[in-house]
Amino acid sequence: MDIDSVMAFMLIAALLVISPGPNGFLIAKTVPLSGKKTGFANVWGFVAAFYVHGTLAIFGVSALLTQSAQAFFIFKMLGAVYLIWIGIKALISAFKSGNSSLPDSPKNNVGPASVGSALLEGFLTNVLNPKVSMFYLAAFPQFVSVNESAIHAYALVTAHSVVNFVWFSIMVVALSRVKSASNNAKFRRWLNSITGLVLIGFGSKLALIKNG
Repeated sequence: MDIDSVMAFMLIAALLVISPGPNGFLIAKTVPLSGKKTGFANVWGFVAAFYVHGTLAIFGVSALLTQSAQAFFIFKMLGAVYLIWIGIKALISAFKSGNSSLPDSPKNNVGPASVGSALLEGFLTNVLNPKVSMFYLAAFPQFVSVNESAIHAYALVTAHSVVNFVWFSIMVVALSRVKSASNNAKFRRWLNSITGLVLIGFGSKLALIKNG
């Protein structure tokens, strides 16, 4: 595998990363309300999940998963339920802030997410998404020959992770500039409502995808 192959793979990965998806909306929900540090925790969660999916693809587990209709159904439904649950939590938060008699009172505000919970949220959002495994299963044969070691496949996972980290780091930094707006109850309600609906939409879409 040469540098041209890696660059070609990174281009494909970049198109996947920058396309609208649950990761971007998760970052958009996290950073304005909880800050830059928790946003980066989301991103590190994404990266950790990529290595899990990459490992499963390299050692054939993902192939078995996609070949079993029942296993694929269970896996995708877990991911769909998780995305929908995140969306519902955001809508509940929006509803509570909208019905609070003192919306700007600190005790009525939803506290910022912890770094640990943001890391876990980013990880679960991706590790429960079968589309990531499907991407690796489709890409690896195109860029890694059968006589090459697993190290070359992990190099592609790392390339994907780097593209992902750079893109979402830019997003985290940009969104952190509007964190002060989260002190406004109307902004919090609007942000939670939009991201909640979008994440529920992504979860519903994931539940409807077909194996193969």
